[in-house]
Amino acid sequence: MVSSPDVDRNLAEAETLIARAAAEGAEFALLPENFSIMGREDTDKLRYREPLGNGPQQRFLADQARRHELWLMGGTIPLESGHENHILSGCLLFNPAGERVAVYYKIHLFDVSVDSRTGESYKESNTIVPGSDIVVAETPFGNIGMSVCYDLRFPELYRRMLDRDISIITVPSAFTETTGRRHWEVLLRSRAVENLCYVIASNQGGQNTETRATWGHSMIIDPWGDILGRMEKGPGVVCADIDTGRVRELRRQFPAIEHRKFI
Repeated sequence: MVSSPDVDRNLAEAETLIARAAAEGAEFALLPENFSIMGREDTDKLRYREPLGNGPQQRFLADQARRHELWLMGGTIPLESGHENHILSGCLLFNPAGERVAVYYKIHLFDVSVDSRTGESYKESNTIVPGSDIVVAETPFGNIGMSVCYDLRFPELYRRMLDRDISIITVPSAFTETTGRRHWEVLLRSRAVENLCYVIASNQGGQNTETRATWGHSMIIDPWGDILGRMEKGPGVVCADIDTGRVRELRRQFPAIEHRKFI
């Protein structure tokens, strides 16, 4: 997606894309981080925060999962944190009955100076409270280790997930164009190879606002590091088959996870 400050427009586009994915046979769909709101200012999302369990963005996700009878992971939406000027960045998973079965709050916040020459910098902690819990969701097609964007740079997070037998890692993101060009693909493929997992990464991809551009290159990667599908820019759908039997087979043939010396 290329989400904008217009929530209604973003939800309409997400609805179209989810329907396309379902028509292509998808049983699981992943939306990018901030799919419902990419504001001009960091504080814009505060106006759209919802209490967990109620609100138009959550109803949208539940309705779409139910309508298309698929598992749907809603990138992130702004959820109430108990603090007036901060939200939780919540990634929610709904089953085909429209029931919420998991919620993950983004742990690692993007507080960085990307380019001192241009002044490009971000400080998510100004408006977001970090989560603290590692979340693994159980599904009929394998256990999913849930993460968001900047989490991707912290491999120890995913190592902790291995204790709960993950087969898939999800990384809904709004990776910047600057950092994405340099690091996005190599980080995603590394997480797939080192954990012998599928990685599904849905990224914002285009000019979201006058001052915010995202890298795109949403992709699905298999446990051997091969890219099964990629969407470089713009709104669209990437589909691929997931075979959790391949995860088990590779882990038997190439038992690098068992060979770890430091846990």
